[in-house]
Amino acid sequence: MKKVRILWTDDEIDLLRPHILFLEEKGFDVVTASNGDDAIELVSSEDFDLIFLDENMPGMSGLQTLEHIKEKKATTPVVMITKSEEEDIMEEAIGSKIADYLIKPVNPKQILLSIKKNIDNKRLISEKTISNYQSNFGKIGLQMSDAATFDEWVELYQKLTYWELELEQNPDSGMKEVFSMQKSDANTGFVRFIKKNYESWFREGSKKPLMSPNLFKDEIFPILDQGEKVFVLLIDNFRYDQWKLIQPLIDDYFTTETEKLYCSILPTATQYARNAIFAGLMPYEIDKLHPQYWLNDSDEGGKNNNEAELFDAQMKRFGKNYKFGYEKISHLKTGEKVVENISNLLNNDLNILVYNYIDMLSHARTEMEMIRELANDEAAYRSLTISWFKHSPLFSLIKILKSQNVKLIITTDHGTVRVQNPIKVIGDKNTSTNLRYKNGRNLNYNPKEVYEIREPHKVHLPKANITTSYIFAMNNDFLAYPNKYNYYVNYYKNTFQHGGISMEEMIIPFIKLKPNA
Repeated sequence: MKKVRILWTDDEIDLLRPHILFLEEKGFDVVTASNGDDAIELVSSEDFDLIFLDENMPGMSGLQTLEHIKEKKATTPVVMITKSEEEDIMEEAIGSKIADYLIKPVNPKQILLSIKKNIDNKRLISEKTISNYQSNFGKIGLQMSDAATFDEWVELYQKLTYWELELEQNPDSGMKEVFSMQKSDANTGFVRFIKKNYESWFREGSKKPLMSPNLFKDEIFPILDQGEKVFVLLIDNFRYDQWKLIQPLIDDYFTTETEKLYCSILPTATQYARNAIFAGLMPYEIDKLHPQYWLNDSDEGGKNNNEAELFDAQMKRFGKNYKFGYEKISHLKTGEKVVENISNLLNNDLNILVYNYIDMLSHARTEMEMIRELANDEAAYRSLTISWFKHSPLFSLIKILKSQNVKLIITTDHGTVRVQNPIKVIGDKNTSTNLRYKNGRNLNYNPKEVYEIREPHKVHLPKANITTSYIFAMNNDFLAYPNKYNYYVNYYKNTFQHGGISMEEMIIPFIKLKPNA
Protein backbone atom coordinates (compact mmCIF):
# COMPACT_ATOMS: atom_id res chain seq x y z
CA MET A 1 0.00 0.00 0.00
CA LYS A 2 1.26 3.50 -0.85
CA LYS A 3 2.67 5.36 2.15
CA VAL A 4 0.70 8.48 3.10
CA ARG A 5 2.89 11.60 2.79
CA ILE A 6 2.24 14.52 5.16
CA LEU A 7 3.74 18.03 5.11
CA TRP A 8 3.75 19.68 8.55
CA THR A 9 4.53 23.41 8.55
CA ASP A 10 5.09 25.19 11.89
CA ASP A 11 7.64 27.77 13.03
CA GLU A 12 8.08 25.68 16.21
CA ILE A 13 8.47 22.41 14.35
CA ASP A 14 11.25 21.16 16.69
CA LEU A 15 8.79 21.21 19.59
CA LEU A 16 6.50 18.91 17.61
CA ARG A 17 9.13 16.17 17.21
CA PRO A 18 7.27 13.74 19.55
CA HIS A 19 4.13 14.07 17.39
CA ILE A 20 6.12 13.51 14.21
CA LEU A 21 7.78 10.38 15.65
CA PHE A 22 4.33 9.13 16.68
CA LEU A 23 3.06 9.49 13.10
CA GLU A 24 6.15 7.86 11.63
CA GLU A 25 5.70 4.89 13.97
CA LYS A 26 2.14 4.63 12.61
CA GLY A 27 3.59 4.29 9.10
CA PHE A 28 3.20 7.86 7.79
CA ASP A 29 5.93 9.69 5.86
CA VAL A 30 6.23 13.16 7.43
CA VAL A 31 8.10 16.07 5.80
CA THR A 32 8.53 19.29 7.80
CA ALA A 33 8.86 23.01 7.05
CA SER A 34 9.37 25.87 9.51
CA ASN A 35 7.88 28.70 7.43
CA GLY A 36 5.42 29.45 4.65
CA ASP A 37 8.04 30.02 1.92
CA ASP A 38 9.60 26.60 2.47
CA ALA A 39 6.16 24.96 2.52
CA ILE A 40 5.21 26.55 -0.80
CA GLU A 41 8.49 25.42 -2.38
CA LEU A 42 7.95 21.85 -1.16
CA VAL A 43 4.36 21.79 -2.44
CA SER A 44 5.59 23.05 -5.83
CA SER A 45 8.09 20.22 -6.23
CA GLU A 46 6.54 17.29 -4.35
CA ASP A 47 3.18 15.59 -3.85
CA PHE A 48 1.56 15.33 -0.43
CA ASP A 49 -1.61 13.58 0.68
CA LEU A 50 -2.24 16.00 3.58
CA ILE A 51 -0.80 19.28 4.86
CA PHE A 52 -0.78 20.47 8.49
CA LEU A 53 -0.34 24.26 8.52
CA ASP A 54 0.22 26.53 11.52
CA GLU A 55 -1.86 29.69 11.22
CA ASN A 56 0.31 31.98 13.38
CA MET A 57 3.81 32.07 11.85
CA PRO A 58 6.23 35.02 11.54
CA GLY A 59 6.65 36.31 8.03
CA MET A 60 4.05 34.74 5.77
CA SER A 61 1.01 33.80 7.86
CA GLY A 62 -0.76 30.49 7.66
CA LEU A 63 -3.69 32.01 5.75
CA GLN A 64 -1.34 33.62 3.20
CA THR A 65 0.54 30.33 2.82
CA LEU A 66 -2.77 28.51 2.38
CA GLU A 67 -3.71 30.79 -0.52
CA HIS A 68 -0.48 29.96 -2.38
CA ILE A 69 -0.81 26.23 -1.64
CA LYS A 70 -4.36 26.16 -3.04
CA GLU A 71 -3.16 27.88 -6.22
CA LYS A 72 -0.64 25.09 -6.76
CA LYS A 73 -2.43 22.02 -5.37
CA ALA A 74 -6.13 22.89 -5.07
CA THR A 75 -7.29 19.39 -4.16
CA THR A 76 -4.72 18.58 -1.46
CA PRO A 77 -6.48 18.71 1.95
CA VAL A 78 -5.04 21.29 4.37
CA VAL A 79 -5.58 21.15 8.14
CA MET A 80 -5.12 24.53 9.84
CA ILE A 81 -3.62 24.50 13.34
CA THR A 82 -4.13 27.66 15.37
CA LYS A 83 -3.77 29.03 18.90
CA SER A 84 -6.63 31.46 18.24
CA GLU A 85 -10.33 30.69 18.27
CA GLU A 86 -11.24 34.10 16.86
CA GLU A 87 -14.31 33.80 14.66
CA ASP A 88 -13.01 35.89 11.74
CA ILE A 89 -9.86 33.76 11.42
CA MET A 90 -11.90 30.57 11.43
CA GLU A 91 -14.35 31.93 8.87
CA GLU A 92 -11.53 33.02 6.56
CA ALA A 93 -9.79 29.65 6.86
CA ILE A 94 -13.02 27.71 6.21
CA GLY A 95 -13.84 30.05 3.31
CA SER A 96 -10.45 29.19 1.85
CA LYS A 97 -11.56 25.56 1.78
CA ILE A 98 -9.51 24.03 4.56
CA ALA A 99 -10.33 20.40 5.21
CA ASP A 100 -10.21 20.69 9.01
CA TYR A 101 -8.80 22.83 11.82
CA LEU A 102 -7.24 22.01 15.20
CA ILE A 103 -6.71 24.24 18.26
CA LYS A 104 -3.33 24.19 19.97
CA PRO A 105 -2.10 22.41 21.97
CA VAL A 106 -2.87 19.39 19.80
CA ASN A 107 -2.46 15.81 20.99
CA PRO A 108 -1.55 12.70 18.97
CA LYS A 109 -5.12 11.33 19.00
CA GLN A 110 -6.49 14.58 17.50
CA ILE A 111 -3.86 14.46 14.76
CA LEU A 112 -4.56 10.80 13.96
CA LEU A 113 -8.30 11.43 13.85
CA SER A 114 -7.81 14.33 11.43
CA ILE A 115 -5.68 12.14 9.17
CA LYS A 116 -8.33 9.41 9.25
CA LYS A 117 -11.04 11.94 8.38
CA ASN A 118 -9.16 13.35 5.43
CA ILE A 119 -7.17 10.43 4.06
CA ASP A 120 -9.09 7.30 5.03
CA ASN A 121 -12.50 8.96 4.94
CA LYS A 122 -13.63 7.49 1.60
CA ARG A 123 -12.31 4.01 2.41
CA LEU A 124 -13.89 3.98 5.88
CA ILE A 125 -17.23 5.23 4.57
CA SER A 126 -17.11 2.69 1.74
CA GLU A 127 -16.43 -0.20 4.10
CA LYS A 128 -19.14 0.97 6.50
CA THR A 129 -21.66 1.38 3.66
CA ILE A 130 -21.03 -2.15 2.40
CA SER A 131 -21.25 -3.55 5.93
CA ASN A 132 -24.51 -1.71 6.64
CA TYR A 133 -26.09 -2.81 3.37
CA GLN A 134 -25.07 -6.40 4.00
CA SER A 135 -26.70 -6.31 7.42
CA ASN A 136 -29.87 -4.79 5.88
CA PHE A 137 -30.00 -7.16 2.91
CA GLY A 138 -32.00 -9.80 4.77
CA LYS A 139 -34.35 -7.24 6.34
CA ILE A 140 -35.13 -5.78 2.90
CA GLY A 141 -35.80 -9.29 1.59
CA LEU A 142 -38.29 -9.93 4.40
CA GLN A 143 -39.94 -6.57 3.75
CA MET A 144 -40.32 -7.52 0.07
CA SER A 145 -42.07 -10.75 1.06
CA ASP A 146 -44.41 -9.05 3.52
CA ALA A 147 -45.36 -5.89 1.55
CA ALA A 148 -49.13 -6.03 1.07
CA THR A 149 -50.16 -2.36 0.70
CA PHE A 150 -49.04 0.52 -1.48
CA ASP A 151 -47.67 2.36 1.57
CA GLU A 152 -45.50 -0.65 2.42
CA TRP A 153 -44.16 -0.69 -1.14
CA VAL A 154 -43.44 3.03 -0.85
CA GLU A 155 -41.40 2.43 2.30
CA LEU A 156 -39.49 -0.38 0.62
CA TYR A 157 -38.80 1.70 -2.49
CA GLN A 158 -37.50 4.56 -0.34
CA LYS A 159 -35.08 2.16 1.37
CA LEU A 160 -33.90 0.73 -1.94
CA THR A 161 -33.36 4.23 -3.34
CA TYR A 162 -31.35 5.18 -0.25
CA TRP A 163 -29.05 2.17 -0.66
CA GLU A 164 -28.75 2.68 -4.41
CA LEU A 165 -27.49 6.22 -3.90
CA GLU A 166 -25.18 5.14 -1.05
CA LEU A 167 -23.65 2.24 -2.98
CA GLU A 168 -23.23 4.46 -6.04
CA GLN A 169 -20.32 6.14 -4.22
CA ASN A 170 -18.66 2.74 -3.71
CA PRO A 171 -16.18 1.24 -6.17
CA ASP A 172 -17.19 -2.33 -5.21
CA SER A 173 -18.95 -3.43 -8.40
CA GLY A 174 -19.74 -6.82 -6.85
CA MET A 175 -21.91 -5.22 -4.18
CA LYS A 176 -23.64 -3.07 -6.82
CA GLU A 177 -24.47 -6.25 -8.71
CA VAL A 178 -25.97 -7.79 -5.55
CA PHE A 179 -28.08 -4.66 -5.06
CA SER A 180 -29.19 -4.67 -8.70
CA MET A 181 -30.45 -8.24 -8.32
CA GLN A 182 -32.31 -7.36 -5.12
CA LYS A 183 -33.93 -4.33 -6.73
CA SER A 184 -35.02 -6.46 -9.69
CA ASP A 185 -36.54 -8.97 -7.26
CA ALA A 186 -38.37 -6.11 -5.56
CA ASN A 187 -39.75 -4.91 -8.89
CA THR A 188 -40.96 -8.43 -9.63
CA GLY A 189 -42.78 -8.41 -6.31
CA PHE A 190 -44.22 -4.97 -7.01
CA VAL A 191 -45.53 -6.17 -10.37
CA ARG A 192 -47.34 -9.04 -8.61
CA PHE A 193 -48.82 -6.52 -6.17
CA ILE A 194 -50.10 -4.27 -8.98
CA LYS A 195 -51.54 -7.18 -10.98
CA LYS A 196 -53.39 -8.35 -7.88
CA ASN A 197 -54.69 -4.97 -6.70
CA TYR A 198 -54.79 -2.36 -9.48
CA GLU A 199 -58.21 -3.22 -10.88
CA SER A 200 -59.78 -3.33 -7.39
CA TRP A 201 -58.76 0.31 -6.74
CA PHE A 202 -61.43 1.43 -9.21
CA ARG A 203 -64.31 -0.36 -7.56
CA GLU A 204 -66.84 1.66 -5.60
CA GLY A 205 -65.77 2.19 -2.00
CA SER A 206 -62.37 0.56 -2.36
CA LYS A 207 -59.36 1.84 -0.45
CA LYS A 208 -56.73 3.06 -2.92
CA PRO A 209 -53.57 5.16 -2.74
CA LEU A 210 -53.28 8.76 -3.83
CA MET A 211 -53.34 8.60 -7.64
CA SER A 212 -52.90 10.99 -10.56
CA PRO A 213 -56.51 12.29 -10.85
CA ASN A 214 -56.65 13.25 -7.16
CA LEU A 215 -53.51 15.37 -6.81
CA PHE A 216 -55.17 18.77 -7.14
CA LYS A 217 -58.37 17.88 -5.30
CA ASP A 218 -56.71 16.22 -2.31
CA GLU A 219 -53.35 17.99 -2.05
CA ILE A 220 -53.31 21.40 -3.77
CA PHE A 221 -56.83 22.82 -3.61
CA PRO A 222 -56.81 22.68 0.24
CA ILE A 223 -53.68 24.88 0.30
CA LEU A 224 -55.27 27.39 -2.07
CA ASP A 225 -58.47 27.35 0.00
CA GLN A 226 -56.40 28.62 2.94
CA GLY A 227 -55.46 31.70 0.92
CA GLU A 228 -51.87 30.69 0.16
CA LYS A 229 -50.23 31.24 -3.21
CA VAL A 230 -48.92 28.06 -4.82
CA PHE A 231 -46.33 27.28 -7.50
CA VAL A 232 -46.60 23.78 -8.96
CA LEU A 233 -43.44 22.63 -10.74
CA LEU A 234 -44.33 19.46 -12.63
CA ILE A 235 -41.15 17.87 -14.00
CA ASP A 236 -42.08 15.30 -16.62
CA ASN A 237 -40.48 11.86 -16.17
CA PHE A 238 -39.04 12.75 -12.73
CA ARG A 239 -38.11 9.86 -10.46
CA TYR A 240 -37.76 9.69 -6.69
CA ASP A 241 -33.99 9.08 -6.89
CA GLN A 242 -33.62 12.25 -8.97
CA TRP A 243 -35.57 14.18 -6.35
CA LYS A 244 -33.23 12.92 -3.58
CA LEU A 245 -30.26 14.22 -5.58
CA ILE A 246 -31.58 17.74 -6.11
CA GLN A 247 -33.13 18.04 -2.64
CA PRO A 248 -29.88 19.20 -0.94
CA LEU A 249 -29.65 22.06 -3.45
CA ILE A 250 -33.21 23.14 -2.74
CA ASP A 251 -32.71 22.83 1.04
CA ASP A 252 -30.74 26.10 0.98
CA TYR A 253 -33.90 27.92 -0.07
CA PHE A 254 -36.93 25.81 0.88
CA THR A 255 -37.81 23.44 3.70
CA THR A 256 -39.53 20.18 2.79
CA GLU A 257 -42.87 20.11 4.61
CA THR A 258 -44.11 16.85 3.14
CA GLU A 259 -42.34 14.22 1.06
CA LYS A 260 -45.06 11.99 -0.30
CA LEU A 261 -44.85 9.27 -2.94
CA TYR A 262 -48.04 8.73 -4.90
CA CYS A 263 -49.13 6.23 -7.56
CA SER A 264 -49.17 7.05 -11.25
CA ILE A 265 -52.05 5.55 -13.19
CA LEU A 266 -51.47 3.05 -15.99
CA PRO A 267 -50.26 3.58 -18.61
CA THR A 268 -47.41 5.49 -16.94
CA ALA A 269 -47.19 7.74 -19.99
CA THR A 270 -47.61 11.49 -20.35
CA GLN A 271 -50.70 11.24 -22.54
CA TYR A 272 -52.56 9.36 -19.82
CA ALA A 273 -51.03 10.30 -16.47
CA ARG A 274 -50.55 14.03 -17.00
CA ASN A 275 -53.94 14.59 -18.61
CA ALA A 276 -55.44 12.74 -15.63
CA ILE A 277 -53.66 15.13 -13.23
CA PHE A 278 -54.93 18.27 -14.95
CA ALA A 279 -58.43 16.98 -15.62
CA GLY A 280 -58.85 15.40 -12.19
CA LEU A 281 -60.34 12.48 -14.11
CA MET A 282 -59.27 9.11 -15.45
CA PRO A 283 -58.72 8.98 -19.23
CA TYR A 284 -62.04 7.19 -19.84
CA GLU A 285 -63.94 10.08 -18.19
CA ILE A 286 -61.87 12.68 -20.05
CA ASP A 287 -62.81 11.01 -23.33
CA LYS A 288 -66.51 11.01 -22.38
CA LEU A 289 -66.79 14.47 -20.75
CA HIS A 290 -64.22 16.38 -22.84
CA PRO A 291 -63.86 14.55 -26.17
CA GLN A 292 -62.49 17.72 -27.77
CA TYR A 293 -59.45 17.48 -25.46
CA TRP A 294 -58.70 13.76 -25.75
CA LEU A 295 -56.85 11.95 -28.54
CA ASN A 296 -56.35 8.20 -28.63
CA ASP A 297 -52.92 6.70 -29.33
CA SER A 298 -53.71 6.17 -33.01
CA ASP A 299 -55.04 9.72 -33.53
CA GLU A 300 -52.86 12.38 -35.14
CA GLY A 301 -51.81 15.45 -33.14
CA GLY A 302 -50.31 16.40 -29.78
CA LYS A 303 -51.77 14.37 -26.95
CA ASN A 304 -51.12 16.94 -24.17
CA ASN A 305 -52.00 20.22 -25.85
CA ASN A 306 -55.08 20.97 -23.73
CA GLU A 307 -53.81 20.73 -20.15
CA ALA A 308 -54.74 24.29 -19.20
CA GLU A 309 -58.26 23.78 -20.57
CA LEU A 310 -58.62 20.48 -18.68
CA PHE A 311 -57.47 22.13 -15.46
CA ASP A 312 -59.91 25.02 -15.91
CA ALA A 313 -62.70 22.46 -16.34
CA GLN A 314 -61.56 20.66 -13.18
CA MET A 315 -61.70 23.89 -11.18
CA LYS A 316 -65.20 24.62 -12.40
CA ARG A 317 -66.31 21.09 -11.55
CA PHE A 318 -65.19 21.60 -7.95
CA GLY A 319 -66.53 25.15 -7.72
CA LYS A 320 -63.08 26.79 -7.57
CA ASN A 321 -62.28 30.19 -9.01
CA TYR A 322 -58.55 30.64 -8.54
CA LYS A 323 -56.61 32.94 -10.82
CA PHE A 324 -54.02 30.64 -12.39
CA GLY A 325 -51.24 30.65 -14.93
CA TYR A 326 -50.00 27.69 -16.95
CA GLU A 327 -46.75 27.38 -18.89
CA LYS A 328 -45.11 24.42 -20.61
CA ILE A 329 -41.33 24.79 -20.72
CA SER A 330 -39.45 22.77 -23.32
CA HIS A 331 -36.67 25.23 -24.19
CA LEU A 332 -34.11 27.30 -22.28
CA LYS A 333 -35.48 30.58 -23.60
CA THR A 334 -39.01 29.75 -22.47
CA GLY A 335 -37.68 29.03 -18.97
CA GLU A 336 -35.73 32.29 -18.91
CA LYS A 337 -38.84 34.24 -19.95
CA VAL A 338 -40.78 32.70 -17.06
CA VAL A 339 -38.07 33.89 -14.63
CA GLU A 340 -38.16 37.38 -16.16
CA ASN A 341 -41.95 37.43 -15.81
CA ILE A 342 -41.95 36.44 -12.14
CA SER A 343 -43.55 39.70 -10.89
CA ASN A 344 -46.61 39.07 -13.07
CA LEU A 345 -46.81 35.41 -12.06
CA LEU A 346 -46.95 36.40 -8.41
CA ASN A 347 -50.31 38.07 -9.09
CA ASN A 348 -51.82 34.60 -9.65
CA ASP A 349 -53.17 32.40 -6.88
CA LEU A 350 -51.70 29.39 -8.63
CA ASN A 351 -48.95 28.93 -11.19
CA ILE A 352 -48.40 25.62 -12.96
CA LEU A 353 -45.09 25.15 -14.75
CA VAL A 354 -44.53 21.93 -16.71
CA TYR A 355 -40.87 21.14 -17.35
CA ASN A 356 -40.16 18.65 -20.14
CA TYR A 357 -36.35 18.50 -19.88
CA ILE A 358 -35.93 15.07 -18.25
CA ASP A 359 -38.43 13.50 -20.64
CA MET A 360 -36.51 15.05 -23.55
CA LEU A 361 -33.25 13.73 -22.05
CA SER A 362 -34.55 10.16 -21.89
CA HIS A 363 -35.74 10.34 -25.52
CA ALA A 364 -32.48 11.95 -26.66
CA ARG A 365 -30.55 9.20 -24.91
CA THR A 366 -32.41 6.66 -27.04
CA GLU A 367 -31.95 8.53 -30.30
CA MET A 368 -28.49 10.12 -29.96
CA GLU A 369 -25.33 8.07 -29.51
CA MET A 370 -23.50 10.91 -27.76
CA ILE A 371 -26.21 11.27 -25.08
CA ARG A 372 -26.28 7.49 -24.66
CA GLU A 373 -22.54 7.59 -23.97
CA LEU A 374 -22.93 10.43 -21.48
CA ALA A 375 -25.74 8.64 -19.64
CA ASN A 376 -24.56 5.08 -20.04
CA ASP A 377 -26.03 3.85 -16.72
CA GLU A 378 -28.32 4.90 -13.88
CA ALA A 379 -25.63 6.88 -12.05
CA ALA A 380 -24.68 8.82 -15.19
CA TYR A 381 -28.35 9.46 -15.98
CA ARG A 382 -28.81 10.93 -12.50
CA SER A 383 -25.64 12.97 -12.92
CA LEU A 384 -26.96 14.60 -16.10
CA THR A 385 -30.18 15.42 -14.26
CA ILE A 386 -28.44 17.25 -11.42
CA SER A 387 -26.07 19.02 -13.83
CA TRP A 388 -29.06 20.31 -15.78
CA PHE A 389 -30.90 21.36 -12.63
CA LYS A 390 -27.96 23.35 -11.20
CA HIS A 391 -27.80 25.52 -14.31
CA SER A 392 -31.49 25.62 -15.23
CA PRO A 393 -34.00 28.49 -15.14
CA LEU A 394 -36.01 26.19 -12.86
CA PHE A 395 -33.36 26.46 -10.12
CA SER A 396 -33.11 30.22 -10.73
CA LEU A 397 -36.87 30.45 -10.25
CA ILE A 398 -36.71 28.49 -6.98
CA LYS A 399 -34.04 30.87 -5.65
CA ILE A 400 -36.24 33.87 -6.46
CA LEU A 401 -39.35 32.29 -4.95
CA LYS A 402 -37.50 31.81 -1.65
CA SER A 403 -38.09 35.49 -0.85
CA GLN A 404 -41.80 35.27 -1.71
CA ASN A 405 -44.58 34.01 0.52
CA VAL A 406 -45.51 31.01 -1.62
CA LYS A 407 -45.91 27.29 -1.24
CA LEU A 408 -43.87 25.25 -3.69
CA ILE A 409 -44.99 21.88 -5.04
CA ILE A 410 -42.51 19.70 -6.95
CA THR A 411 -44.02 16.64 -8.58
CA THR A 412 -44.25 14.62 -11.77
CA ASP A 413 -46.65 12.58 -13.88
CA HIS A 414 -44.62 9.34 -14.06
CA GLY A 415 -41.09 7.98 -13.79
CA THR A 416 -38.96 5.91 -16.12
CA VAL A 417 -37.13 2.57 -16.10
CA ARG A 418 -34.06 1.28 -17.92
CA VAL A 419 -35.24 -1.60 -20.07
CA GLN A 420 -33.20 -4.74 -20.74
CA ASN A 421 -35.40 -7.68 -21.69
CA PRO A 422 -37.39 -7.80 -24.98
CA ILE A 423 -40.87 -9.39 -25.08
CA LYS A 424 -42.36 -10.30 -28.47
CA VAL A 425 -45.77 -8.90 -29.34
CA ILE A 426 -47.69 -8.75 -32.63
CA GLY A 427 -50.26 -6.10 -33.50
CA ASP A 428 -51.90 -4.49 -36.51
CA LYS A 429 -50.95 -1.12 -37.99
CA ASN A 430 -53.22 0.75 -35.53
CA THR A 431 -51.48 -0.69 -32.44
CA SER A 432 -49.86 1.97 -30.24
CA THR A 433 -46.09 2.32 -30.60
CA ASN A 434 -44.99 2.73 -26.95
CA LEU A 435 -42.41 0.17 -25.81
CA ARG A 436 -43.87 -0.28 -22.31
CA TYR A 437 -47.56 -0.62 -23.17
CA LYS A 438 -49.69 -1.38 -26.20
CA ASN A 439 -53.35 -0.98 -26.97
CA GLY A 440 -55.09 -2.29 -30.05
CA ARG A 441 -57.50 -4.85 -31.41
CA ASN A 442 -55.64 -7.99 -32.38
CA LEU A 443 -52.70 -8.11 -30.01
CA ASN A 444 -50.84 -11.39 -29.99
CA TYR A 445 -48.56 -12.04 -26.99
CA ASN A 446 -47.69 -14.46 -24.20
CA PRO A 447 -50.08 -13.53 -21.35
CA LYS A 448 -47.52 -14.69 -18.77
CA GLU A 449 -45.06 -12.04 -19.95
CA VAL A 450 -47.34 -8.98 -19.66
CA TYR A 451 -50.11 -7.52 -17.52
CA GLU A 452 -53.20 -7.64 -19.72
CA ILE A 453 -56.40 -5.63 -19.35
CA ARG A 454 -59.05 -7.00 -21.69
CA GLU A 455 -61.82 -4.77 -20.33
CA PRO A 456 -60.30 -1.27 -20.21
CA HIS A 457 -63.43 0.34 -18.75
CA LYS A 458 -62.78 -1.54 -15.48
CA VAL A 459 -59.67 0.58 -14.94
CA HIS A 460 -61.24 3.66 -16.56
CA LEU A 461 -59.23 3.59 -19.77
CA PRO A 462 -60.73 4.56 -23.14
CA LYS A 463 -60.78 2.28 -26.15
CA ALA A 464 -60.76 3.32 -29.77
CA ASN A 465 -62.64 0.16 -30.82
CA ILE A 466 -65.01 -2.24 -29.10
CA THR A 467 -62.33 -4.98 -29.00
CA THR A 468 -59.45 -2.75 -27.83
CA SER A 469 -57.34 -4.20 -25.01
CA TYR A 470 -54.22 -3.03 -23.20
CA ILE A 471 -51.03 -4.84 -22.27
CA PHE A 472 -48.23 -3.54 -20.04
CA ALA A 473 -44.55 -4.48 -19.87
CA MET A 474 -43.29 -5.36 -16.40
CA ASN A 475 -40.08 -4.74 -14.44
CA ASN A 476 -37.35 -4.01 -17.04
CA ASP A 477 -39.04 -5.65 -20.06
CA PHE A 478 -39.91 -3.88 -23.29
CA LEU A 479 -42.30 -4.86 -26.07
CA ALA A 480 -40.70 -5.67 -29.43
CA TYR A 481 -42.17 -6.59 -32.82
CA PRO A 482 -40.93 -9.78 -34.55
CA ASN A 483 -40.10 -7.97 -37.80
CA LYS A 484 -36.55 -6.54 -37.70
CA TYR A 485 -36.43 -8.03 -34.22
CA ASN A 486 -32.65 -7.99 -33.70
CA TYR A 487 -32.28 -4.42 -34.91
CA TYR A 488 -35.20 -3.32 -32.77
CA VAL A 489 -33.84 -5.05 -29.66
CA ASN A 490 -30.30 -3.72 -30.07
CA TYR A 491 -31.59 -0.18 -30.63
CA TYR A 492 -33.85 -0.02 -27.59
CA LYS A 493 -32.10 -2.27 -25.08
CA ASN A 494 -30.61 -0.30 -22.16
CA THR A 495 -32.74 2.80 -22.92
CA PHE A 496 -35.00 4.60 -20.46
CA GLN A 497 -38.69 4.06 -21.19
CA HIS A 498 -42.03 4.59 -19.46
CA GLY A 499 -45.62 3.42 -19.80
CA GLY A 500 -45.46 0.11 -17.94
CA ILE A 501 -45.21 -1.32 -14.42
CA SER A 502 -42.19 -0.76 -12.20
CA MET A 503 -41.52 1.01 -8.93
CA GLU A 504 -39.54 3.66 -10.81
CA GLU A 505 -42.47 4.49 -13.11
CA MET A 506 -45.38 4.22 -10.67
CA ILE A 507 -44.06 5.29 -7.23
CA ILE A 508 -43.32 8.96 -7.82
CA PRO A 509 -42.67 12.11 -5.76
CA PHE A 510 -45.10 14.75 -4.61
CA ILE A 511 -43.18 17.29 -2.50
CA LYS A 512 -44.57 20.27 -0.56
CA LEU A 513 -42.07 22.98 0.40
CA LYS A 514 -42.11 26.30 2.22
CA PRO A 515 -39.53 29.13 2.00
CA ASN A 516 -36.78 29.08 4.61
CA ALA A 517 -37.15 31.77 7.25
